[in-house]
Amino acid sequence: MQETLKIAGVQAHLAWENPVQNRKYFTERLKNLEDVDIIVLPEMFATGFSMNPQGLAEDEPGETLSWMKEQAVKTGAAIAGSLMVKVHQDFYNRFYFVTPHGEIHKYDKRHTFTLAGEDKVYTKGKKPAIIDYKGWQICLQVCYDLRFPVFSRNVSNYDVLLYVANWPITRVFAWETLLKARAIENMAYCVGVNRIGLDGGGYEYNGHSGIYDYLGGTLAFAKDKEVTIIAQLSAINLQKSRKNLNFLADQDSFLLQE
Repeated sequence: MQETLKIAGVQAHLAWENPVQNRKYFTERLKNLEDVDIIVLPEMFATGFSMNPQGLAEDEPGETLSWMKEQAVKTGAAIAGSLMVKVHQDFYNRFYFVTPHGEIHKYDKRHTFTLAGEDKVYTKGKKPAIIDYKGWQICLQVCYDLRFPVFSRNVSNYDVLLYVANWPITRVFAWETLLKARAIENMAYCVGVNRIGLDGGGYEYNGHSGIYDYLGGTLAFAKDKEVTIIAQLSAINLQKSRKNLNFLADQDSFLLQE
């Protein structure tokens, strides 16, 4: 396990349903990022949180996934973020984690946001995704998943929870509170990257992206501007805390069912 893991979260204003413009924008944002291990982009970073995948959703592999692979090579960091993807006749809100060596990990959003009708447009995922990167175990999650702690419960001894989101300003208090809660209850680092600005549906987002340690302490936080937050995670500190407190040993056992 690499002793430290440096993570950058890119809080951004997304151009509505415009993958070309968003890819160009993020290319510029990523140019100055150096010596980081993982770069995290918001949910549906190529389009914004749109319920119009027809004509926008990409096949696999598509242009944006290819762009992620190129950026991973250029920056030397894994690139993480979700896209609308078409597989046969189904659409998915798919979280990709792409490494500089060309490895592609993916997770389909489990909890589709019924309030926006996401459940009627996108097929929900079936399984959690915990990946190994540089010896760190990382759990991938998308936006609305944050409200459902059973699905992210740390029964696999992961080290980092990674959330990408389009979480509106009207419920940003819940966003901040639940990110800290997920870190505390799972004794894991928790990273949440949100967008800012207005989307095509008139919904407003004010970011408040954050990186929190395994006890809920704030390592990095952004308010409502286009900014990149960076924090260095420590494996030694995480392991020491788990050994001294060992809260995970007392958690309840359960069986997750459909």
